[in-house]
This record gives sequence, C-alpha cells and structure tokens, in this order.
Amino acid sequence: MGQDLKNWNVEDEKFWSSTGKAIATRNLWISIPSLLCGFAVWLYWGIITVQMINLGFAFEKSDLFTLMAIAGLTGATLRIPATFFIRIAGGRNTIFFSTALLMIPAIGAGFALSNPDTPLWQFQILAALSGIGGGNFSSSMSNISFFYPKKVQGYALGMNAGLGNFGVTTMQILVPLAMTFSFGPSRMLEKTSGTLIGKIPAGTETYIQNAGFVWLLFLVPLAFFGWWGMNNIRDEHVSPNIPNPVGAFATISGMYLIGFATAAFGLWLMLPEKVGGSGFMISKWFVLPIVVVMTVFALKMIPGAVGQNLSRQYKIFNNKHTWAMTIIYVMTFGSFIGYAAAFGLVIKVVFGFQHIVVDGVMTHSTPNPDGPSALMFAWMGPFIGALIRPIGGMIADKLGGARVTHWISVVMVLSALGVAYYLKQAYVSATPQDYFLPFMILFLILFAATGIGNGSTFRTIAIVFNREQAGPVLGWTAAIGAYGAFLIPKVFGEQIKLATPEYALYGFAAFYTVCIVINWWFYLRPNAYVKNP
Repeated sequence: MGQDLKNWNVEDEKFWSSTGKAIATRNLWISIPSLLCGFAVWLYWGIITVQMINLGFAFEKSDLFTLMAIAGLTGATLRIPATFFIRIAGGRNTIFFSTALLMIPAIGAGFALSNPDTPLWQFQILAALSGIGGGNFSSSMSNISFFYPKKVQGYALGMNAGLGNFGVTTMQILVPLAMTFSFGPSRMLEKTSGTLIGKIPAGTETYIQNAGFVWLLFLVPLAFFGWWGMNNIRDEHVSPNIPNPVGAFATISGMYLIGFATAAFGLWLMLPEKVGGSGFMISKWFVLPIVVVMTVFALKMIPGAVGQNLSRQYKIFNNKHTWAMTIIYVMTFGSFIGYAAAFGLVIKVVFGFQHIVVDGVMTHSTPNPDGPSALMFAWMGPFIGALIRPIGGMIADKLGGARVTHWISVVMVLSALGVAYYLKQAYVSATPQDYFLPFMILFLILFAATGIGNGSTFRTIAIVFNREQAGPVLGWTAAIGAYGAFLIPKVFGEQIKLATPEYALYGFAAFYTVCIVINWWFYLRPNAYVKNP
C-alpha cells in the first residue's frame, strides 16, 4: 500500500495473476472517483451560473457565460502538461496532488458564492482554477495505462474514463440537491427555479455556496486514499527518476503554471474588453492552435532533468499514429464532452421557445409553455455516454478497436444528420415540442456512439504504441479532445444566433466522415499500417 513498485511486468501472465492484478485494481478504483470529482469541479459552472441568474447576482448573462468558457479552455490546456506528469513525477504523487489541488477552487467557489457582491474577476479566477479538474484526465489515463496488460487495456481505460466521466452527470444531480441543504458558513433566501427534477417554489432557501463546499466531502478522503493506496512505478519505461514528493509537487505546479499562462493568453485574445479580454475578439480557430503550440514549446523550455524527460516523451510527435489517433479521439471524446456541455442549452433555446413569424420576421423569444425542461433531460446524454464507455472498450478487446470505431463512426454520421433534420424543423415551428422525441432519441444514440467509440480508441492506442509511448499518447489525445468542451458549445451558439442550428450538426457529420477515412486508411484497409488493432 503506497510503496513504489519496481520490475512491473504485467505482460507476464504469472506475475499478472499472482501480483499485478490486485495492485492494478486497487489503483484503478482509487483513480476512478478522483477523476469523477475532477470532471465535476471542472464543469460545475454550467449549473452554478444558471442558479446565479435565478438568485439575482448582478452580472450580465453574457458575463456569466465566460465562466464556462474559461473553465473549458483552461481545463483542456492543462491536459497538455498533465500528459507528461507520470514519467516525471510518478502516478501516486500526481493523482494525490492533483486531487488535493481541487480543494482550492471548491473552497473558493463556496466562499465566493456566499456573497452576491463578489466581483466577476474572482469568479473568473476560480473558473480557471477549476480547469485543474479537466487536466486531471490526461494524467489519470496515462497512469492507469501502465498498470494493465494490453489484453485488457480497453476495459481498464474504459472503466477509468467512463466512470470518471460520470462526474458530469453526478455534478448535474448533486449540485442542485446540495443547494437545498443547510451546511456551509452562510445561506441565501431568494426566488429560484430550475432544479434537475423541476422547479423550486419561489422563496425557497437556496444554499448556492454548497455547489463548491459539497465536493470537500469527497476530495478530502480521496486525497488520503490516493496517498496511502496508490503506487508509483519506478521502472525505466514508466517513471525511472521520480524526485521526492515535495520535488514532484513543485514540478507539477510549475508545469501547470505554464498551462495557466498560455490559456489565459488565449482567453485574453478571444474575450471582449468588458470581461477582462483584449477586445480583439480573435477567432477561436486561430487562437486554439496558438495556445497548444505555445504550451508545448514552453514546456520544452524547462531546464534540467524535466526538459530532458520531456524531450524523450515528445518523441510521440514523430509518430504518424499520434496524429491519426488525435483526430479520431477528437471525434469520440471531443464530441462527448462538447455535447455534454451544450446539450441542456440546445434543448432550452430550441424547444423552450416558440418560433413564430411576427411582422414577416421569424422570432425566437416567445416562451413555449409546452416546452421540455432542459435540466430534466440534459443529464441523460452524458449519463449514457459515460455508462457505455467500458462496454465499448470490452467489445473492442474482442473484435479489435479499429473495427468498432469504424461502425460507430457510421452511426455518429447518421445520427448527427438525423439530429440536424429535427433541429431544423423545430427551430421554425410554433410547436417545437412536436419534434422533441425523435430529436432526443437520436441525440442519445449519438451520445452512446461517442462512448463506445471512445472505449474502442483506448484499445487502438494501447495496441499501436509501445508501453512507454502509450501513456503520453493517451494524455495528449485527451488534451486535444477536451477542447470540444469549448468548441462545440461555441459552434452551437454561433449557428443558433444565425438561426441555422442544423449547420452545426452538418459540420460535425462531415468531420466524422473524414475520421472514417482516416481510421480505414491507417487500420482497416488492405496493407494497413496496423491491422485492426
């Protein structure tokens, strides 16, 4: 328990059965809830900001939307340094410290939400710090990949990612419930509405600060379990030169600071001046590559042993499969996390209003009394996508990752086109609820496909790359895929503003088609580089 491991050879069946499996299982089941809390803290601003509006916080709605954008971009960017933590700092050290760091935004959010006069800049800083929870995914997946043999990588990584992603659904259920209980240093009594299960009567006591404080109930014991129950692997192909814990924590902190700096620069370029941005409003399609390249090069500039270690890990960028799998992973996980962030808002905007012609002009501002409750349905897609992910991994372990990815990609194309059709019909209808059932069914199929496909990509990465490179590649692809949490809501918002929400799905379907071709060329065609890994 907690000791460093050497001579870790899980491809040896005898070692795996007698020793490795029990240790790997313990590390996995501490990793999963830690990752779950990371996702929850990263994405809880989507629920918090809704309730801030209901409680009358003195911010413009557009200002509050920047909080989710800040958390989304920062969380994705922090995955880039987190990709390389395991070899540099060790798995146990990394998971313990990154889990403990989540207490800072959780406590900070609790105190900030306790005071309606808290300035916007404090919430923006807390949203950026919440990005640590998004970054944790890359280090967590990289770490777990070293504990399991290739034959069960799909299962192990699917369990870690799938159940870890339950943080999205858990947050969507737990945060509204926590706001109804009295624990924490203060309370707020206001009119409010819109919980997961319906509407709260006006005047209900709402303890909004508990949206932050409630996560301490889990983070404190999880940090303890991580320190005493997880392991560093000190073999050459994993983490051969781990410093003492204080040195490891300092290295992680320094690399995270680089990610924070580059993400802040990207946000400054994109955001309007009134919320602390540059006012340049530079397109996201230009800014995101700049942020990624700056982060990669800034990390490489770290002097001494860390820079040398990164030079070795950066060899993944010389492998063509790294780039192929990055694109395919964006299709699966990028779609999942992006749809999870946008699903509730799409339901609200498209089906919560009547779309009628007034004086010859189509309007979208009349509330629809028969519209579905967004918060009653928004959790279902992320729930299904996360729940089915381990199943996707297990199917891929038996049938091959590329084959499963291929068929799931076809399903994603067809379901995206179906969703686009019903979005188009609903957004020009005075009774959009008539199209909600087929829209919902097709979107849930799309969520399920992203989950299965994500599990199958884990299998492909585990087979295509050697033991040393598989972990960093998992982290890198997860980092780039996480930008879906920022991009997909932005694309939906832009197309809804133009009254063409279906165009967003047409674009996604076209991208999925490109991914089908890439997957076939690399892994399924005759004479493929690696046949159906």
